[in-house]
Amino acid sequence: MAATLQNSLKAQKKVLRKAISSKLSSLPGSSVEEQSQAVVARVLELPCFRRCKTISCYLSMPFGEVDTSKLVLESLASGKTLFVPRIQSKEGHMEFLKIYGTDDLASLPNGTWGIKEPEMHWQGKSRTNALESNSEPLDMILLPGVAFDRSLSRLGHGKGYYDRFISSYVATGRRRPFLVGLALREQIVGDKVVPMGAHDWKLDLVVTPDETLGGSTVEVVNTSDDTR
Repeated sequence: MAATLQNSLKAQKKVLRKAISSKLSSLPGSSVEEQSQAVVARVLELPCFRRCKTISCYLSMPFGEVDTSKLVLESLASGKTLFVPRIQSKEGHMEFLKIYGTDDLASLPNGTWGIKEPEMHWQGKSRTNALESNSEPLDMILLPGVAFDRSLSRLGHGKGYYDRFISSYVATGRRRPFLVGLALREQIVGDKVVPMGAHDWKLDLVVTPDETLGGSTVEVVNTSDDTR
């Protein structure tokens, strides 16, 4: 019975993922650029984002999702500590590694799927990993996705990287970071449309070019000054 339900969930996700991916594949680059600018402007104005001291933000693919290049630069410029994802393909998981300034960010090589990724070392030293006990606690994670619904559910690309990382992070005893999805208009579907499994994490906010979904919770975020 459990296996049947799991297979049904995977099938539902696959159908929705295919439908949204088809829309995104025909989306002009000019539209992605315009929408990304609007989303980033909204994020920068969020009180919870302004208060955060340590964040993780994805580095965007060349197409089909909100471009975060300005957002990560603004985060560093404002003095925030920034972590970005690195896929460990052999182990099948993702880790978040610290970025040490704009020069470091600009020098990142292309990794999985053409996405810029940090190498394990920077200037001869091991990068700080967000899962390490001596790392700054993450206040917020800015997530990509294929689709988002109005009940703050997220559909990823099917690898489970983010959900596994969040579970691993919480398992260290630290408070769950504030989870914010960034979405193009074409990625938003109706209420409770995204299929959710037991290991899928709900978001706190979804920021679109036109609105912030879940905005009533925007003030509920703890920063690194709190006991974790």
